[in-house]
Amino acid sequence: MSKAYEKSGVNLEAGYESVERIKKHVARTDRSGVFSGVGGFGGMFDLSELGLREPILVSGTDGVGTKLLIAIEANKHDTIGIDAVAMCVNDVVVQGAEPLYFLDYIAVGKNDPAQIEAIVAGVAEGCVQAGAALVGGETAEMPDMYSEGHYDLAGFTVGAVEKSELITGAKVTVGDVIIGLPSSGIHSNGYSLVRKILFKDNNIALDTYSETLGKTVGVAILEPTRIYVKPVLALKEKVSIHGMSHITGGGFDENLPRAYGAGLKAVIDKSSFPRPAIFDYLMEIGNIDEREMYNVFNMGIGFAIIVAADDVDLAVETLKNAGEMAYVIGQIEAGEGVEVF
Repeated sequence: MSKAYEKSGVNLEAGYESVERIKKHVARTDRSGVFSGVGGFGGMFDLSELGLREPILVSGTDGVGTKLLIAIEANKHDTIGIDAVAMCVNDVVVQGAEPLYFLDYIAVGKNDPAQIEAIVAGVAEGCVQAGAALVGGETAEMPDMYSEGHYDLAGFTVGAVEKSELITGAKVTVGDVIIGLPSSGIHSNGYSLVRKILFKDNNIALDTYSETLGKTVGVAILEPTRIYVKPVLALKEKVSIHGMSHITGGGFDENLPRAYGAGLKAVIDKSSFPRPAIFDYLMEIGNIDEREMYNVFNMGIGFAIIVAADDVDLAVETLKNAGEMAYVIGQIEAGEGVEVF
């Protein structure tokens, strides 16, 4: 053990303990194609295991933003890793790619092995939900960058898809139907506004119980982001998907148009799907216009799928057989942008 390094604020022994603690969580995520165990300088994956003729690699990286501050204040670290995985793999599957593996990056002020284990346990759970292997990562102890107890978390994923099956949105046309998959709540975007409404403007504590929510505020806003990979891949086997969108920061207005080209607009019927109570709660106490809410949050739809009108019934049935609720929420019309009525 380096005594000089320890005096600088870095505990090597705690780092070794963290690695030992997370090994059992990493083991849960093993899948075909993994070519190396955790501990090497680089994670390896054998792409030939997939049997693709013309494989296209699709990659994504993201973090969970200021939702981390809420997890830290609540001292609840075992679900924030699910959020990190979800933000990456949901983006990758939009192109029709199957997420293959994931790597995480955790930066801490002080290495607390139990805290690190809880974070990585969440990452592993997210990987299991996505069918992706956790092949490596990095934990950096930087006491001059982060105060004790604080940390940052980010992730990176790589997926693959047959070139001929890549989903680009080019097939989307007038008359197509939009199917929405429900969110679990806020997911991982808009938390700067959430924190302003709850904590700065209204001084609401995390342990405040709300009749509207049926739970404490802290539990409601820490609900992890849903992962849509498995039902979407199941749908891809049955139906020609024209376009897809992961509804993240910027809500409906920014993300839906990314699924289709110019000259088209999404027309969304807001009464066609249930809206989680957290959005009505925020809208009321924050005095926010409803239309603005759709420009910031997912409002109950975390993922949108565009298919031909003739394929709607089969698509909904396939998604429900895969364990996913599915709602017909709108259609594609001539125009620009998004209309919500």
